[in-house]
Amino acid sequence: MSDQSAVVGRSHRVRVAERCREITEARWFATAVFLLILGNAAVLGVETYAGVSARWHTELQTVEHLFLAAFTAEMVLRAGAHASRPLDFFRDPWNVFDLVVVLAAFVPAARENSTVLRLLRLARVLRAARFLPQLRIVLVAVGRSLPGTVSFLLVGALLLYVYAMVGWVFFAGHDPEHFGSIGRAVLTLFLLMTLDGLGDAVHAGLEISRWSFLYYVSYVLIASFVLVNVLIGVVINSLEEAREIEKAEMEAVGQKDAEKAAVETRAVVKGVAATKAVDTVAVGTDVVDTAARGSVDRTVVGTVDDAGLRERIAAARRALDDVESALSALPPPRAHAPADGPWE
Repeated sequence: MSDQSAVVGRSHRVRVAERCREITEARWFATAVFLLILGNAAVLGVETYAGVSARWHTELQTVEHLFLAAFTAEMVLRAGAHASRPLDFFRDPWNVFDLVVVLAAFVPAARENSTVLRLLRLARVLRAARFLPQLRIVLVAVGRSLPGTVSFLLVGALLLYVYAMVGWVFFAGHDPEHFGSIGRAVLTLFLLMTLDGLGDAVHAGLEISRWSFLYYVSYVLIASFVLVNVLIGVVINSLEEAREIEKAEMEAVGQKDAEKAAVETRAVVKGVAATKAVDTVAVGTDVVDTAARGSVDRTVVGTVDDAGLRERIAAARRALDDVESALSALPPPRAHAPADGPWE
């Protein structure tokens, strides 16, 4: 009994998962959720106007509750699509992110703090990346470029520290406003990395020493060109990897859909073959029945024909007997005398 109930429960979960999956994988569902995210972002923007927020406070709260209910229903449907295999739901990072963002709004501490609640509502806007493939690729590329970016930051920090110490040694006494300490020197060089105020810095350095030109030129070449190009190369490489990952995922999804379609096609073919087999058996049964009925009819007809023939033969015999009886009842024929001739 327990095994039977377990099988029934699993079949029920499979039906629920299939039904929820049909909804969540539909195009209209993704469009509706994306429009809800845009509407949530618009409401957040409207609330920044003090006059509108004060006048329509109750209505905006009601709209916020409706958005929360809609996003909760979305998460229920997405979780229901994995009812047959619940752990698969947490293997998708977007599902985990959406679940955290939605459920965090129900935490009492978050609901009591308006700032945290607004940040959580703002995080819902980031969910739009789930429905924009190109934006999703960029975000994945940014995530994959973090290791390379960390290396870039370490190299940049080392470069800033070395040049800041050199600048403090040579320019601290003449330009304490920009190189009076290691902190001021680092801030000055960080601004020079963007080429902001480079001309003024070079003129001020030339007034101190003509060799300062080599200091600024070497720093700008290394920091603004070499390191920035290295960072761009890291990001582009990560972007290509993200595109390959997205392409592989799309191919996997397409292969999965193709396998599903093939299974459904095989099931349909088997059903058609079974139907044809049943029809063939039925036709064969009808033919056999028809043949049997024809044989029976022929037997009956043959039996009827034989009985009629026998009756005709008996009637003919009776007729012959009657003729013979009638002939035997007739008198015998008379003997005729010879006629007298003239020679007598």
